[in-house]
Amino acid sequence: MNPVFLQIGSFTIAWYGVLITLGIVAGAWIGTRMARERGLNVNLFSDMILWMIIWGLIGARLVFVLTSWGQFSGTPFPRILFDIINLRAGGISIHGGLIGGILVLIYYTRRYKLNFYQYADLCVPGVAFGIIGGRIGNIMNGTDTVGRVTGWAVGYRWPDSARSFHNGMCVPNPNPNMDLSQYCQTIGGQLVMTAPVHFAQLYGVIIGIILSVAAFFWLRSLKPGWTFWQFWLWYSVLRAGWEETFRLNPLLPNVYLSQGLDKSGIGLLTETQLISIPLIIVSIWMLIRIRNRPDMPAPVEAKPTVPPAGPAGTR
Repeated sequence: MNPVFLQIGSFTIAWYGVLITLGIVAGAWIGTRMARERGLNVNLFSDMILWMIIWGLIGARLVFVLTSWGQFSGTPFPRILFDIINLRAGGISIHGGLIGGILVLIYYTRRYKLNFYQYADLCVPGVAFGIIGGRIGNIMNGTDTVGRVTGWAVGYRWPDSARSFHNGMCVPNPNPNMDLSQYCQTIGGQLVMTAPVHFAQLYGVIIGIILSVAAFFWLRSLKPGWTFWQFWLWYSVLRAGWEETFRLNPLLPNVYLSQGLDKSGIGLLTETQLISIPLIIVSIWMLIRIRNRPDMPAPVEAKPTVPPAGPAGTR
């Protein structure tokens, strides 16, 4: 697996960024088209998307840094500042990106007195496609979001050529539930991890595909907010219940751990799983409220009218 999409001299462009961008662009195109069909403000929605991407990246990086401070705390000043903003080194949080995007939506909808949910619903395809692109990018990166060692038949043995994967996984980790170095051996002059692991990145791709397909059914609803909260519900359920259960992440707290060549490769509870619990509860509560509301047919925003021109061309 090669994380580099394009390299010109010392400048590199990673697959991760390219694939996420493609996913967001595809989703933005779908959302803009639906905004036009629903009689919403397309130009304003385009501005929202631009700033949601910018602040989404800021939020994604900020949350990652705050939740992974151990990777930065030993770096001297001012080098640490460069490491924090260096997105090319990898490391973003999907939840942080969603928070950044939602804050932009809140700002725009309050400033221009719009219905928040009507625009938020149309952002769901872009987020789902972005998840697909990001997780495929994780596969290209190798070490990102790797799964736990498992004895189950679904275990995936990374090829010896996946240097980025082996270089990251064969380094001893002080956290015992994340240390895979014991499964490494030297093959062809390099350390190679020979144990099968859960293909957690592929699980994430499948989750993104499920959400993308489901979004088209959710968007048929005429109840603003239905798609938004359905996304939060099922993303939290699938991410916490499937992907995160088999993903090599620190356990907070260590409720259950079963990983090894003769074990399932399950770990509970990770930080993401803990965050997902209140999100699931809130999503269910909001969906019950929205279901009891009357439909709101589109268009709902009155477009400004222009008075007809007078005989002399004056208004």
